[in-house]
Amino acid sequence: MLLGAYRRLGADPPFGDPRRDHGAVMEGYYWRIVDLARGCVVMVLCGVCAGPQGRWAIVALARHPERLLRTAIVPEASADRRGLGVRAGAVLQGDDERLRVDLGEGARLDVRFADRVGWPHRAFGALGPAHVVPGLAQYWHPHLLGARVEGSGLEGALGYAEKNWGPAFAPHWWWGHAFFAPDVSAAFAGGPLRLLGHAVAPTAVVVRLGARVLRLAPPLAHVRAVGGGWHVQARSPRWMVELEGEAAPHELYALPVPVPGVRSTEPRSRQALAGRLTLAVRRGRRTVFTGESLLAGLERG
Repeated sequence: MLLGAYRRLGADPPFGDPRRDHGAVMEGYYWRIVDLARGCVVMVLCGVCAGPQGRWAIVALARHPERLLRTAIVPEASADRRGLGVRAGAVLQGDDERLRVDLGEGARLDVRFADRVGWPHRAFGALGPAHVVPGLAQYWHPHLLGARVEGSGLEGALGYAEKNWGPAFAPHWWWGHAFFAPDVSAAFAGGPLRLLGHAVAPTAVVVRLGARVLRLAPPLAHVRAVGGGWHVQARSPRWMVELEGEAAPHELYALPVPVPGVRSTEPRSRQALAGRLTLAVRRGRRTVFTGESLLAGLERG
């Protein structure tokens, strides 16, 4: 009972599973499917929100290079408290292994995620010790760092998935994700908030380098975001990571952001499905990896 109340405030105990439904006001689910060879990207989001008549959801699907964006507000939604699982009426169903979306002709998807690379078994998720703190404005956790996609003509594409949750969507934020190779990827997320009466702008970075997963987040790392949030420099005692992204204004999709209490959305997210993102990873003085993606997801809100 106490654990349930603690999790409804957004927190997870050490070695907990952030993928599980917290019962928070807003639980967000997000998938990216990237075909590096064909230059295709599919983005799916589902925000499950509390409302006076029960939980509802906003679902969106976007595709590059088709410039397709389809959205729907679904009056009935649910999420799984035992593991990763979400359903929005007959429009969307997703779990660890499969994602199905039906937003009408041209916006249907039915894929499976094979050879999944999940978050490693650690005490904390992507935010580090901040996951145990209840009542933060927003939480974020990439739980699927890589997978081989099967179905919907996307065989061989790469899959990525994450969650975010909290009492509402953040007022402002920056975010990015890219695959630089089938087994190399990076994701980051941050935004301004007030903590103990002070204005701070924490950013968390996750990098997958083959079998190694780096997490750089305050207070265990110093992370600085500039240039509207798409230029991120992160440093821990052992690692240095730099990410720099850019996207032309005409490449940005206006994505819906849920307003939980009133079953409506606001178009205050701008996301590129195929932006440019560079990655440099150093260990001490040694450069471990440098790369560039032209199929990066980059977002500001």
